[in-house]
Amino acid sequence: MVGVSVAVRARPTPPRVPALAVLAYHLVGYRRTWRAGVFSSFLLPVLTVAGFGFGVGAYIDQGVDGVRYLDWLVPGLLASTAVQVAIAESTWPVFGNFQWTKTYFAQSTAPLRVADILTGHLAFVLFRVLSASAAFLLVTALFGALVSPWAVTALPVVALLGLAVAAPTFAYTSAVSTDSWLAMLFRFAVIPMTLFAGVFFPVESLPVALRWLAYATPLWHGVDLCRAATLGVAPQWSVAGHLLYLGAWALAGWLLARAAFRRRLVI
Repeated sequence: MVGVSVAVRARPTPPRVPALAVLAYHLVGYRRTWRAGVFSSFLLPVLTVAGFGFGVGAYIDQGVDGVRYLDWLVPGLLASTAVQVAIAESTWPVFGNFQWTKTYFAQSTAPLRVADILTGHLAFVLFRVLSASAAFLLVTALFGALVSPWAVTALPVVALLGLAVAAPTFAYTSAVSTDSWLAMLFRFAVIPMTLFAGVFFPVESLPVALRWLAYATPLWHGVDLCRAATLGVAPQWSVAGHLLYLGAWALAGWLLARAAFRRRLVI
């Protein structure tokens, strides 16, 4: 009598926190490519601080609202840097994971849910926003442009701001068919928002219609909170109102992105 042994292939055990496994994947990839993003996420904003803060600021004798222009400008650049890093990490990398490398499809065959894939990648975007913002704060502190010790509270603000723009951008990117739509997003949304959301000049100088469009953008709320933190003054809106508004953008964007990811990944 011949005994026959049958090997049973066990199903892979999912990690305890699956989204952390996705985050670890992106961190490993970033370890090999981080040098490519140093200029766009760090050196370019610093050069902007030097050019606008010391160059243009030298011609603004009274400053803005009684504050030296460099000190007034830095929190706006901090918030806009967070937005640009968040959107840059939420457009072509997300599109490529669907269309080119098919990374999301490979991850969906593992014991990972759609929410895990989305949340893990968003966590990596949050890491990129925080690391770039912390470096930016450090350099501007060396410039002497941080007036208040409350400036450190700008970091959780830019983290929430990053999620508020990254999550809707994930939803948008996962829904478009070609990367031409991503260039249009930068051209018709990111650039106008950066120019008119209070980064370089007060929105009160805009016509009323444009002013309310600026108020509707997440960037203006982040700029107002960051400016209050770095200058040690009260924001124009209540802190709770700003945080709730940004949180609503983040939550709505995550829900839309999860629905869009599910349409693409779940057969």
